[in-house]
Order: sequence, then C-alpha cells, then structure tokens
Amino acid sequence: MKTKIISLVLIALVLAGIAYYAARRAGQPRAGFSTAKVKRGNMVRAINTKGTVKLEEVEVGTQVTGMIASFGSDPADPGKALDCGSHVAKGVVLAQIDPTLYKAEVDRAEAALAAAQGSLVQLQARREQAEHEWRRAQFLRARKAIAAADYELALTEFRVAAASVTVGEAAVQEADATLRVARTNLGYTTIKSPSDGVIMERRVNVGQTVVAAFNAPGLFLIAKDSRQMQVWASVGEADIGAIHLGLPVHFTINACHHQSFDGRVAQVRVNPTKTDAAIAYTVVVAAHNSGELLPDMTANLQFEVERHPDALLIPNGALSWSPESSPALSEWPTTAPLRLSDPAEGDTAFSAAEASSAGQAATPWKERGTHRHLWVKYGELLRPIDVEIGASNGSVTEVVGKDVREGMEVVLGDVCRADGP
Repeated sequence: MKTKIISLVLIALVLAGIAYYAARRAGQPRAGFSTAKVKRGNMVRAINTKGTVKLEEVEVGTQVTGMIASFGSDPADPGKALDCGSHVAKGVVLAQIDPTLYKAEVDRAEAALAAAQGSLVQLQARREQAEHEWRRAQFLRARKAIAAADYELALTEFRVAAASVTVGEAAVQEADATLRVARTNLGYTTIKSPSDGVIMERRVNVGQTVVAAFNAPGLFLIAKDSRQMQVWASVGEADIGAIHLGLPVHFTINACHHQSFDGRVAQVRVNPTKTDAAIAYTVVVAAHNSGELLPDMTANLQFEVERHPDALLIPNGALSWSPESSPALSEWPTTAPLRLSDPAEGDTAFSAAEASSAGQAATPWKERGTHRHLWVKYGELLRPIDVEIGASNGSVTEVVGKDVREGMEVVLGDVCRADGP
C-alpha cells in the first residue's frame, strides 16, 4: 500500500513537472525574422551640408565729407524718403550732402581760372610786342643802324616774353584742373545708386556728418537683384571631388521647411578654410528667389551627385544580416528546425547548427567586391541570392541581380516573439 502511494506521488510530481515545463516553454520567446520587400524607385545619392543664403550686395559710401542734407524720394511713393526695402534704379539720387562748401570751391576755382586766362592774354600781348621789337632790331642790324647791345636786349626780351607765355599757359591748365576737381567733388555731394536693386540697410540720418575715409562705414547697402540669390555652402574635402559646375542642388530653409528650392552649382572656390583640423571649401549655389529667401538664412542643402531612376531598392539592414551571426538560429527549437533553401542543392531542411554552418561558408563570397549575399523569404524557406550593390543614400541601397525582383522579401534581422497560450 505504501509503495502504491509513493508511486502515485511520483507520477503526480512528474506530471506537474511536465505541465510546469510546458507552461514555461509556452511563455518563452521564440525566434523569428523581420523582413522587408524589395521596392522600385529613384535612387538619389546626395551630399548633405548646410549653407547661408546670400545676395550680391553693393555698399554705397561717400568720397566727400559733409552733413547729410536730405534723402532721395522713394520711386514707389514720391512723398516718402528712401529707406530699407525701397526699390531703386541705377542713377537714382539716394542722398544729398550739404554742397555749400563745395560750391564755394567751384566758385573759387572758376575765379582762379579766369585770372589765369587774363594773365595769359597779357603775357601773349607782351610776347607780340617783344617779337615786333626783335624783328625791328633785326632790320636795323642789317643796315648797321643799331648798336649790338640794343640788338641783344631786344632778343633777350623776346625770349623772356615767349617763356612767360608758356608759364601762363601752364597756369591756365592748372586752374582748369583745379576747377574740374572742385566740380567733381560738388557732384559727389549727390549720392546716386550704382545699380538697380533694393535698399537692404540705410546707415545714416539727415543731419549726420559723414567722413570720407578708407575704413568709413557705408551709407547704404543695396542688393542688386533679390530675385537671384546665392547660397554659400561648406563642403568637406572628402566630398568636394564630386562637386562640379552645374550640379543640381536641392535645399530647404528653416522658415519654409515644407518647401524645397532648386539651384545649381555656380562656383567652387579653391581657397580652403580650416576649422578644428578639418578642411572645407566654399561652394556657391545660384538659385531663383520668388520672395521667400532672405539674406543670411540657414539652408539645408543636398547636392545631387548621382541619380538612378526606376531602381530596385532594399533597406541597408538586409546587407548586414547573415545566418552565422543570427541569435534566432541558436534559439530556434530543435523540434522545429529552420528550413533553408540552398540554390545549389535544392530545398533542404536545415537544423540551427547546419544553417549557421551554411551561412559561414557563404561569408567569403558575400564580402567579395560589390557583390553581396542576401537572404530572401522563399515560401516557408530562406534562400540566399547573389546581388551586386549600387548607389546608396544611407538608408536604402540599389541592388542588381538576375534573381532579385520587385516585391521579394529580404531578411533584415532577428526578432523574438512570445507564443500565445
């Protein structure tokens, strides 16, 4: 009787252990694989960088010193003085410097010129008189009716009179040059726009005295054409070799992040900038502006280095998965071996160890050049196929191969899932 009770207890313990193990087994995570489909689309390889929106600007200064007397009228509103945002045409009066002193200089130069011209007339008359005396002395000397001293005196006075005329002519030229300078300086008191454009900044006010100096700040900052903008981008030395004139560029700005702008490379500047041991080059991108772009805005640029339309694309994760490094295979239950398909041997059921060995054997082939070994879903099987990789944008990669086609599922990695009750 006691033996029978012990046997029943042992059987109950065995059954409880089996139930407990089964419950534990049912709740354990079971390995699986995440997959993605091969898609067809455009592959664009781009260089991403940041830049600054720029306008071709002209700084208008002054060549004379004086007080700002007035500003020109805004062409759009004649009753309003020019200010920031005013559109101006080439030759439009921007400002007027007080011309009083410069008009006085012109008057003085005109008077000096008139005096020099009057003096020249007197000198020319004296030269004519001395020339008559000299000719008379020559006539009398031929008849020996004049003393030698008187003859020499007439010759000397003629030469002196002729030289005085030369000095007088030089004085007239000097006075004329002084007058031209004075008139030019008077003209500089009227400051005109050097080109068509928009006034970006007005840095002076009426009554303010401006000084003509080499390092003096300008009076106005004018953008030549706000419809044509430039974006100055910094490109590292590793990528600058792929940049060339005319290369398409797409960019966005923070103020209009929902809108994309297009441009083309207009200039590659060869003078590098060095920051923290990194070398970068400035690339100028020309773009059309319909009004959204403003100077000094930050732009996020994409230089379209390569474009392949209608390409077969896979996520980059599919290129790095292989059976020999898969935790899913090592955790796969021995009672449900992973089935793989080997193209060389036909469909075969592999255990976890056999699948790992098959993956290890394929590794050297997978890493050869641009060729890669992809594992794709083939019914309930996993099948390796040989592909050649093309361009990549960092998230997806173009693949080419006789066995790859759109809609095919490729293995991305391992996932663990818990079986239901």
